Amino acid sequence: MATVSQEGDASGLRVRESVTARVRAALDHPLSSYYLLLGASSLLLVIGLIMVTSSSSVFAYRTSGDSYSIVKRQLMWVVIALPLAWGATRVPVALVRKVAWLGFFLAVALLALVRIPGLGVEVNGNTNWLALGPVTMQPSEVAKFALVIWAAHMFAKKEHLLHQTSHLLIPVVPGIGLVTGLVVLGHDLGTALVFGGILMALLWVVGLDWRYFVFGFTGLVALAFLAASTSLERKERLTSFVDPQHYHDNGWQPSHGLFALASGGWLGNGIGDSTQKWGDLPEAHTDFIFAVLGEELGLVGTVLVVALFGVIAFAGVRLALQTEEPFVRYASFGVVAWLLGQMIINVGMVLAVLPVIGIPLPLISYGGSALVPSLVALGLLVGFARREPEAAELLEARRTRTSGVSAPSTSSVTS
Repeated sequence: MATVSQEGDASGLRVRESVTARVRAALDHPLSSYYLLLGASSLLLVIGLIMVTSSSSVFAYRTSGDSYSIVKRQLMWVVIALPLAWGATRVPVALVRKVAWLGFFLAVALLALVRIPGLGVEVNGNTNWLALGPVTMQPSEVAKFALVIWAAHMFAKKEHLLHQTSHLLIPVVPGIGLVTGLVVLGHDLGTALVFGGILMALLWVVGLDWRYFVFGFTGLVALAFLAASTSLERKERLTSFVDPQHYHDNGWQPSHGLFALASGGWLGNGIGDSTQKWGDLPEAHTDFIFAVLGEELGLVGTVLVVALFGVIAFAGVRLALQTEEPFVRYASFGVVAWLLGQMIINVGMVLAVLPVIGIPLPLISYGGSALVPSLVALGLLVGFARREPEAAELLEARRTRTSGVSAPSTSSVTS
């Protein structure tokens, strides 16, 4: 019996070693980052479309008489975003860097336009939407992408000077501070915190001394509480978060979000079978879509979504560590910090471990203003991955074989 047991243990060990070896070999493949980014982004987009269809159906029917009116608009944004994302995979890095300042000034200009009466649109107490004719957009979502590219360009340009604290801080900190100030003027505290998180993540990557982070984090917390205290609604939200007994007023949304997650169990109730989307859960297809996802797809579905974001983060950080181009390194890490940080905040809100501050779940929540920049940013990362030297050589070799071009034969024919 002991011999049989030992043989079984040895066999199990060999299987685990074989699986581990195969996983390592797959991750060491030159195109692993490319496929991980492409696959995880595509799956999240598909899951997002399914969940927007399900979570918005009741609200859409009540407001327009068409259960699919909201997902139709989301599909329209997908149709716009996918060609732009594909273009981002092909655009040269030098061209991206050339338009970095243009993107920064465009972000500032759009956020400034929000402050003009008649152009700025107030939604849920935040004046962070811009009406341009028939189109209403959220400039702060575009600004997230623009700031990451601009900051990465500035850090890459000053690569040889980053040992000096002044060059680490200027002009990136004042620039992001300006954009954050414009967002705070619109009372959008959640987006301002995302900007602060992106800034701190990038400064950590470029090697800023840890003492500045203590000062910066303290300042962010103080500003957050100061901004919250100026709004009765935010103050009540913060109070309901600190004291869960207030789940009947401002705590209504997080309480029903938790109820949705709890009722989903391990495998969920099935797609379309959420009860909370019938009116008990506000913003079911936007900020709290993760709760509906948990109710319909269960713990398995929520873990899958979080894991897919983890895959994007792994591939993006791996790309940042392997590249020899400073801009690619900083831009890759910046995009990961932006998308992963926003995911953590959104999931934290739904789980009631963070206050409700109105942050959508990237690629999953409804909204073209957030979807288009996120897909373009991921397209940029895919482009970085496919242009890595070994990956580019392998893709070129495959393209050559697919086109039917073969090397000339070296054999001679004798008569």
